[in-house]
Amino acid sequence: MRSLVKALLACCMLVGTPLAASEADEAAATGEVLRAAEARGLRGVSQALLSDLLTPPAQATNVSFSRSWLDGQPKAKGGAHWKCLSEALYFEARGETVKGQFAVAEVIMNRVRSARFPDNVCGVINQGTGKRYQCQFTYTCDGNPETIREPRAFERVSKVARAVLDGRAPDLTKGATHYHTTAVRPRWARVYTKTASIGVHVFYRHTFRTASN
Repeated sequence: MRSLVKALLACCMLVGTPLAASEADEAAATGEVLRAAEARGLRGVSQALLSDLLTPPAQATNVSFSRSWLDGQPKAKGGAHWKCLSEALYFEARGETVKGQFAVAEVIMNRVRSARFPDNVCGVINQGTGKRYQCQFTYTCDGNPETIREPRAFERVSKVARAVLDGRAPDLTKGATHYHTTAVRPRWARVYTKTASIGVHVFYRHTFRTASN
């Protein structure tokens, strides 16, 4: 998909010497066809993928997987997706190591980039919500109120969420889109590819990968 977008964009760049009137008309018509093809192609690309294409690669960071590093970071803030990711980390991984929290956040972002899941953070986290125990993240459909009772823990995971959304964190899970705690062994774990074990979580990706996951 990346190469297709680049090719379409390249085709739309008309350079060279001045053209005769008939040649200019033909070039203009060709340009309109190419622009229409480009528009059709881009309409089929998710916003998440477009953002990924247009965002420069993340630079090397000095992230340290420690509470002392988190405590030294400025207070995190952001919009709806930052809030969704912060809450997911609080309810899913606040008892994990800092590295484990980063890994859980990475799984959510890997899902955002996968064609198998919604293409935004809140959509991924709330997928299946409303159907008791049929959601992707149990805390969203277990019937219990989502109350933040440990503000210090929430402050820390919100900084993890900010760092991950800003592209500051290194890859930890090798494309994982699923995880479970070491206390359980779900059936899907038998057929998915294990990619990492971090803290109390084990990480997996689909056995068959495509360019979009």
